[in-house]
Amino acid sequence: MEHRLLGRSGLKVPALGFGAGTFGGQGPLFSAWGATDVAGARRIVDLCLEAGVSLFDSADVYSDGASEAILGAALEGRRDQALISTKMALRTGPGPNDAGSSRHRLIAATEAALRRLKTDYIDLLQLHAFDASTPVEESLRALDDLVRAGKVRYIGASNFSGWQLMKSLAASERLGLSRYVANQTYYSLVGRDYEWELMPLGLDQGVGAIVWSPLGWGRLTGKIRRGRPLPAGSRLHETARYAPPVDDEHLYRIVDVMDEVAVETGKTLPQIAINWLLRRPSVTSVLIGARDERQLKENLGALGWALTPAQMDRLDAASLLTPPYPYYPYWRGQFTELAPPPVRLNPAASAGAGS
Repeated sequence: MEHRLLGRSGLKVPALGFGAGTFGGQGPLFSAWGATDVAGARRIVDLCLEAGVSLFDSADVYSDGASEAILGAALEGRRDQALISTKMALRTGPGPNDAGSSRHRLIAATEAALRRLKTDYIDLLQLHAFDASTPVEESLRALDDLVRAGKVRYIGASNFSGWQLMKSLAASERLGLSRYVANQTYYSLVGRDYEWELMPLGLDQGVGAIVWSPLGWGRLTGKIRRGRPLPAGSRLHETARYAPPVDDEHLYRIVDVMDEVAVETGKTLPQIAINWLLRRPSVTSVLIGARDERQLKENLGALGWALTPAQMDRLDAASLLTPPYPYYPYWRGQFTELAPPPVRLNPAASAGAGS
């Protein structure tokens, strides 16, 4: 297993992590993701640890806390072999302080997560969304206190915009507080918005991307193709209203190229999608999920090989959309001198992209 430094920190994490959103199966969204119980979770954790996948990610809203509780039970007796990542800030109850990133909420939510996870520390605690009603200084001081108390080791953000993340980083620098080293973000071949602002920010500020939904909410499994209805078993029947919209023809164009690459490499479409992500700038780890052992083993097959530069270029060209202002001049080569070299794409490929 390849390990990478997480942002501007000394923590090394595996290139693949496991997303425990499939544990629990409670509620309309998470029941569509999976319903793994404790016994099934132990087996999945066994396979992950054997493969070197030691990072396990959850959240307090996943199946109303059941995901954390099942993860904690599955790791019992081998906590020292794992890195636990979890998230908080989204609403978990009807009370006025059951959502957000206030000091009151973060300390209480962390204590509750520790109990569910059956541990006395969390390796990586991330805010699940930006709370505009709480000063960033209040949130960061609470997180810093949790770090100093030994209950949290590193902190990160998730689903922040560029200005929200940069404002938080600036406040940490100004006040001498723990800073975000991770950005858990949506990024896939059918969802490349991360590249417009968050990727260059991550490279500039030392914030590593931990990618969720690398298969584009199930669109890149190979089951969705031109001229075919959505398969009866697709979770998109239940989750499409939560997912970012994707133009059908854009998706088919990407899948067509992925099919060509699959023939050339002998790999499956999910393996190609994950391998592509692992070669993108600023990506530290990609979270894979699995309802069963078969899915887990297939996703683990994304490691141990590499797409060629030519294959990467073809996938880039098929999946690229013209970003909105003010980003598109960099992508179309108009501000070539000013664009950060690690992020700038091939101007020729960009010029042929759709809008």
